[in-house]
Amino acid sequence: MRTPDVLTHFDAQGQAHMVDVGEKAHTHRVAVATGSIRMLPATLALIEAGSVKKGDVLGIARIAGIQGAKRTADLVPLCHPLALTRVALDWRIDAAASTVHCQATVETRGPTGVEMEALTAVQVALLTVYDMCKAVDRGMVITDVQVQAKRGGKSGDWSRGGLHQEILGA
Repeated sequence: MRTPDVLTHFDAQGQAHMVDVGEKAHTHRVAVATGSIRMLPATLALIEAGSVKKGDVLGIARIAGIQGAKRTADLVPLCHPLALTRVALDWRIDAAASTVHCQATVETRGPTGVEMEALTAVQVALLTVYDMCKAVDRGMVITDVQVQAKRGGKSGDWSRGGLHQEILGA
C-alpha cells in the first residue's frame, strides 16, 4: 500500500509522468468539491432577480461547470480522460455574507478518482459567475475551493471532518 508522502506523478528519477491505472479495478467513484464567490450585495441581488444582462447566471455557470468537469484532462496535464457518469452542481445563496456557494458532485465507474473533475467543475462554474457579473462588480472573490469528500478506489472513503456518509449521501 502506498504511503501518503509518495507523490505518484513522479518516477524514480523525479520525472513527471502519467500514473498507470491500467491494472486498477474499475469501481464506483464519487467526489464532492465546494467553493464560494463573494460579491457586492447589489451584484447578488441582480443574480437572484435574474437581471444580469448576459442571462441566467447560475444556470449558465452550472452548464460551464459540467463542461469543465468533462474537459479536466485537457486542462490538467497528467489527469486521465474519464467517462463521467454524473456531474451535478448545486448552488446555495448566503445573502447575509453576499456569497454564492457552489457544490459539485462527480461520479464515474473506472480505475481512478474524480476529485480533479469535481474541483475543476467548481472553479469553472465560479469563474463563469465572475465573467457574467464583472461588468458590475470586478471585486468579486473566489474562495475556499476544496474537496469535501471522495468515495471508492484503493484508498477508500475520505472526507473533510470525517463526514463522508453525510456528504456523499451514503
